Amino acid sequence: MKLVNTSFVEIKKSKFYGYLYEITKKDEIEKILADLKQTHKKARHFPYAYKILNETKKTDDKEPSGTAGTPIWNVLERNDLNSHLIVIVRYFGGTKLGSGPLLRAYSQAANLLITKK
Repeated sequence: MKLVNTSFVEIKKSKFYGYLYEITKKDEIEKILADLKQTHKKARHFPYAYKILNETKKTDDKEPSGTAGTPIWNVLERNDLNSHLIVIVRYFGGTKLGSGPLLRAYSQAANLLITKK
């Protein structure tokens, strides 16, 4: 596993930290998530998406359905990133963002990981 890039987005005091990893097997995902949860102990959500060969997975991690995992996965697909994992760590800022702004925030944090390469 290799950390390729990071990103940061802040919207209404909610902070979104993006991480793009190059991975070779699924076992690495659990280790990466455990490490991020240890590093970001006060974060509320850790949605992610990955693509390894023909296997893909996405999760919203308790965010409203379709607002986190799907936009992250779309970035992987659009950029044809195979053997990659994107995790966006969210710190809740005290204001509920709603589905539209939440979807845009996750999408922006994921897109920044690609454009900054």
